[in-house]
This record gives sequence, structure tokens and C-alpha cells, in this order.
Amino acid sequence: MSPITLILIAIGLGLAGWLAGRAKAWSFQKTAPDKRPVARPIYHAWYVAMWVLIPVLAFLTLWSFIAPQLVTQSVLASPTAADLPLFGFERDAWLAEARAVANGTAPGVFSEGAEALVEPYRLAISRYTLTGYAITILIAFGGGAFSYTRLRPEFHARTRVERSIMVILLLASLVAILTTFGIFASLVFETIRFFGMVSPMDFLTGTYWGPDPMSNPDNPDGSRFGAIPLFWGTIFIGAIIAMIVAIPLGLMSAIYLTQYADPKVRAWVKPALEILAGVPTVVYGYFAALTVAPAIRDAAVAIGITNASTESALAAGVVMGVMIIPFVSSMADDSITAVPSAMRDGSYAMGATKSETITRVLFPAALPGIVAGIMLAISRAIGETMIVVMAASTAANLSANPLDRMTTVTVQIVKMLTGEGSFDHPATLSAFALGFVLFMVTLALNYVALRVVKRFREAYE
Repeated sequence: MSPITLILIAIGLGLAGWLAGRAKAWSFQKTAPDKRPVARPIYHAWYVAMWVLIPVLAFLTLWSFIAPQLVTQSVLASPTAADLPLFGFERDAWLAEARAVANGTAPGVFSEGAEALVEPYRLAISRYTLTGYAITILIAFGGGAFSYTRLRPEFHARTRVERSIMVILLLASLVAILTTFGIFASLVFETIRFFGMVSPMDFLTGTYWGPDPMSNPDNPDGSRFGAIPLFWGTIFIGAIIAMIVAIPLGLMSAIYLTQYADPKVRAWVKPALEILAGVPTVVYGYFAALTVAPAIRDAAVAIGITNASTESALAAGVVMGVMIIPFVSSMADDSITAVPSAMRDGSYAMGATKSETITRVLFPAALPGIVAGIMLAISRAIGETMIVVMAASTAANLSANPLDRMTTVTVQIVKMLTGEGSFDHPATLSAFALGFVLFMVTLALNYVALRVVKRFREAYE
């Protein structure tokens, strides 16, 4: 069954339950006119619909994972599968080709051995599709009948529906938390494996980064896994150069748009500024590599720097700063706009000028939102990859010269996890260690930001 078919089936059955529950709720006025229902008909309708929709969706989600396995087992049990290879790539290729033809996603098979498996796959898919439909209808009927028989004028349908919605919202909110814990657990597990092969001190304090995926995994050279150049490149490009560009321009644009700009100008400039946030990062990478980096190189040569390269940390940082201007500007704009007008009017009443009101009243009061925007921008810059790859290279250099080639943690994570490297090799596992350190740094930055926001929010509330 295709996902669209599953969704349409669930919606159709839920709608049928909704209509049935609503019709019975309206019938209470005729069958028991002297007894007023304690809940409106809409809540009775949603009660029945939820008893139909939720079990059906749960079953269909589970069936979408179970059915393909049952189909494959049915095909393997057929006599035509006797000629299949017992193991290996060829066996999986035959099954995949026959399944694709049976599903209609491929016009034909490439292997002669897969031709005989097409018809068993079609029969198995048809059989288990019908089985899924039948079970779905039975579940919907059972849930609908159970809920429908409980509807009475004195039934508290509103309370049941609101509690169910609260549980659904709670589960939805837990998804983000559980996902975070899952990411953290996976990083910790793989990082422990890596530190079992390479010393944490070599990794956290070493100044040379050059993992060799072809080296002996049982005896890795820990001196090749020094991550200090990667951490420095990440901070230098994403948290220093990019912020030097983004914070002043973002804050000044927010102040201009909220305090000085004409409403007509603001109506055009603010959307145009926010368009920058929707530009794909690969486009910024092309812009950095083809326009900004050559311009920086030419400017450096013009002032006497002869060894300037077209790949530099400055080019990547400048373009990255332009990319995250909307994050700083939008958050600062919203925070300044949210400051109560009474504070602004009181400042003017005390004789303060507009610039004094901005610097001494509006800006301190909006500081929590501004800090939140800056931290969001830093997190976005630290996680950027394409701009660094295209404008700053993949060379891990420990240098304070912005015209040198540098790289970041995220670039090296991509480099280590792409290709055909074994996940038991320390070179591949180093990507998880880098990700763990980056995760902890980001978590620390967010904690500091929350503390700053809480402190100033208490001061200006």
C-alpha cells in the first residue's frame, strides 16, 4: 500500500466516524428532549473520529513496516525461490529487481534469475494488501462501534476529547526531547569507541589533523587526530569573522527599520532582507568562491601580500556573516518592537533624544531577544558546511591569518563519513567524536544565552 493510499483510508474512516458521532449527538434532542447533553455534538463527533482514526493510523504505520517483510518471506517460501543464491549481493539484487517490477516501479528485470520471482511477488503483494485493508476496516469498525455505543446525553465527550488532545500534544513535544536524547546517545556510544582507539588527550590537545583511512585500525597513530585546528577554524570562521559582519549590520538594520525608516520603506526593505535567509547555502558558496574570494585575493595582492590565495577563512566568514544577517536582524527587530511604548514615551518625556532612548532604554529592554538572535546566528554559522568547503578549503591549518586556508568541524565530519570507510576504523569514528564536541559546545552556548536572557528579562520586566 502506498503512503497516499494509507492516508486517504485513515481520513475516510475517521470522517465516517465523525459524521456518525455527530448524527447520534443531534438525535439526543429528539429522543431525550428533557435531558440536555453535557457536551456539544462536535465533541461527540470528534470522540468517535479519534477512536477510529488513532488505532487505524497506528496499525497502518506498523503494517507498512511488517508487510514488506511478510511479502519477502512468502516469496522465499515459494518453490520458485529454490534457485536463489544462499547469500551475497546477487541474491539481494534478484529480490530487489523482482520487487520493483511487481510494484510497477521498474519496466523489467536485468537478471534472468529474477524473472521467475516477479509473479510470486505480485501474488504476495496482492494478498497482504488485501489483508491490510481487511484488518484496517475491522479495527476502524471496532473502535467506531466501541465509541459510538458510549455516546449518551450525560457522556462527558468534551473532557475525553480535550484530554486526548493534551496527550497527543505531550507526545508531540516529547518527540523533540527524545530525538535529542537519541542523537546524544548515539554520539556518546561512537565517541567512546573512538576514544578506546585514540587517546582523548591526543584528540583534544593535538595540533595536527590528518587521519589516514587506510592505516591499521588496531594500531592508529594518535598524533594524526589532533582536533585543535578544526575547533579553531570553526570558531574563527563561524563565531568571529561571521559575527563581526552579522552582528553590527543586523543590529543597525533592525534599529533603522524600527526607529527611523518610513513605513513604506520598511514594507519593502524588511522582506527583502529576510529573503537572504531563504537563499540555498550552495548559492552562497558559489558567490564566495567566484566573487568574494577572488576580490579578497586581489585586494591582498594590491596591498603587498603576495601569497594570498583564492581560498581563505576571510572569504568564507564574510559570506557566512551576510547569510546570517537576517537571523540577527529579525530577532532584534521583533524584540525592539515588543518593548512597551510607555518606556519609549517616558524616555522622551524625561528629555532624552532618540539616540539616547535607543541606547539606554530600548536596547537594554530588548536585550534578551537580541541575545537569543545572536546565539541562533552563531549556531547556524557553526553548523555551516558548503560555504567553508567552496571558499575556505578542507585544509586543517592552525593560524590566526584570515587569508590562510582553513576548515571547520562540520566539513571534516562530512569528509570522514563519505566514501567507503569502515565504521570500525578510527578515521570514520573521529567524525562522531567531532560531532559530540560540537554538540557540547553548542549546548554550552545555549545555556549561557538562556542565563543572560533570564537575567536581563528579570531586570526589565
